[in-house]
Amino acid sequence: MSGPGAVWTRVRSRIQSFPERLATCGVEATAYGKCVQAATAPGGDLRKNQCAKEFEALRNCFMAAAKKTLN
Repeated sequence: MSGPGAVWTRVRSRIQSFPERLATCGVEATAYGKCVQAATAPGGDLRKNQCAKEFEALRNCFMAAAKKTLN
């Protein structure tokens, strides 16, 4: 049986490595940010699902990073 701190030690190491994994999503984050910025700029018209393609790419990247962190 593991001690009470064993779980926290595993979780902490995953949490600490996550920002490095997310750093690999810079291209997707930039594309999503540019889409939202263009839609909210003066004269822009932000609508539901307007940046859905960019958001989905960013979400997929985050999911892949999370899976790598778990392994």
